[in-house]
Amino acid sequence: MKVLVTGATGFLGQALARRLYSQQADVAALGRNPVILAQLEGEGMRPIRADLADGKAISAACNGQEVVFHAGALAAPWGRAQDFYNSNVLGTQNVIAGCAIHGVGRLVHVSTPSIYFGLDSLVNVREDAPLPTRPVNEYARTKLLAEAAVDRAFARGLPVITIRPRAIFGPGDTTILPRLIARLQKGRLPIIGDGRNLSDMTYVENVVDALLLCAASPTATLGKKYNITNGEPTPLWPLIEKLCAALGYEYPRRHVPYRVADGAAALLEVVYRLLPGQPEPPLTRYSVALLAKNATLDISAARQELNYQPRVSVAEGLRRFVAWWQASQQRK
Repeated sequence: MKVLVTGATGFLGQALARRLYSQQADVAALGRNPVILAQLEGEGMRPIRADLADGKAISAACNGQEVVFHAGALAAPWGRAQDFYNSNVLGTQNVIAGCAIHGVGRLVHVSTPSIYFGLDSLVNVREDAPLPTRPVNEYARTKLLAEAAVDRAFARGLPVITIRPRAIFGPGDTTILPRLIARLQKGRLPIIGDGRNLSDMTYVENVVDALLLCAASPTATLGKKYNITNGEPTPLWPLIEKLCAALGYEYPRRHVPYRVADGAAALLEVVYRLLPGQPEPPLTRYSVALLAKNATLDISAARQELNYQPRVSVAEGLRRFVAWWQASQQRK
């Protein structure tokens, strides 16, 4: 099977590309990081260095592919609106166009459950849940626009299926747990709120399982979106406590009320938008909400229609992450 993986130099994209190659797929790995592309080429994959906003390059990459996995995106809680638009909206439009022009058999699109969340607790969110009237950040806004482009493409006849994986973690993670660790190392992570909030997380190889299921799922699943998690809502702060114990960091003892933290983050956002380059503030309102509010998804549709079954638990995933993190720190 000939496949294209966009975002192949990212966390999820690398894991997907390697799994596909291990299953004898002919893998074209598209991304922007030349170091990782060279690694993937050394492992036997065909590297394509391209920006998602480059329509000609993306179209050429889609030529001859049976399945395109669109995992490329700008995923961050902060940044320039135009950068998010170029990667997430224009990039998806370019992938759609390339698939349509070259008759790709199926497009598997990676979206995000960030589109569901505002600043309130949400539990057992289904794919058809009402969305906030205002997206919580530019990432959520542009990923929602990307989904709209996918919906239009499906209406025109493009075979496409979408997943919304929540809080992907595991060996190779560059975002979720490393951000927490950076704050723990500096002693700058107070417990926000009552410390009893539940959060869904997803081990990276479970997400890869879901993507492979999407590539071969029945035609009745086309045009649909599926929540993907580990299916085990977990108390967030006890999980952070386990991470601290495993890595030898002091667990936070200071509590900050949610309203205080939210107000401080709102002020920081205003100040940092006025600074040259608009750097990311140490706290955003969205990150504060993630640390204090419930955020869990209903994955019954994926279980029933894709036959998705999470294989690696959160506990085992955390153990694997810790082992990888410790080894990577020793290599530095």
